[in-house]
Amino acid sequence: MFFSRLGAGLALAVGALSLSACSTGTAPIANYEPDAFGDSMYTRHYAATPAQTCEAARRALLSQGYVITDAKEKEVTGRKLFQPDVKHHVQMEFRVVCALDGADRSLAFASATQDQYVAKPASNSASVGVGGIGSLSLPFQGGLDSMVKISSQTVTNQDVYDSLFTLMKGYLSSVERIHWKPDETKPVDAKPADQGTTAQKPAAQKAKNDGSPP
Repeated sequence: MFFSRLGAGLALAVGALSLSACSTGTAPIANYEPDAFGDSMYTRHYAATPAQTCEAARRALLSQGYVITDAKEKEVTGRKLFQPDVKHHVQMEFRVVCALDGADRSLAFASATQDQYVAKPASNSASVGVGGIGSLSLPFQGGLDSMVKISSQTVTNQDVYDSLFTLMKGYLSSVERIHWKPDETKPVDAKPADQGTTAQKPAAQKAKNDGSPP
């Protein structure tokens, strides 16, 4: 009887703790709307084609130690890792998209995301035999740490984007502009002349000038 009441009491206590934990959990943010969609810090106009602008973006990111993870004619993505302290790791990723904005003009769209990670030691458990009781499972810290993401957000510091766009403008002057055109001095379907016909032309021309038959 005593044990049945004790079991019922423990069940009620566990249920109450569970409800308490659920009630004290962090509630989601409702109707979070940070963007006003006005003049954006993430865009910049350039007097260059989209391919040239994205090539300048690629060189700008490379000059700052970013690893280019994707490079296309009109899109470039670069990534860089930071470690502010022993436990914290930060990953920055820039993405630049270049769109046509008139004849020999382009519009660059840049966005940067920052992911933060924390190193946490991996927890393991070991069974220890205790006389008269049995075995106990005791946790201990392993030698390998795991990286846990704690934050991910878009960078909203305007100085960061201004610095990138300024650096891109500087590299535009060094981007090689190649305008390929086919060689118009030679016919495309030119065929070698008939040697026999070519050899007869001088003789025929000489005979015409002398008035004698060839």
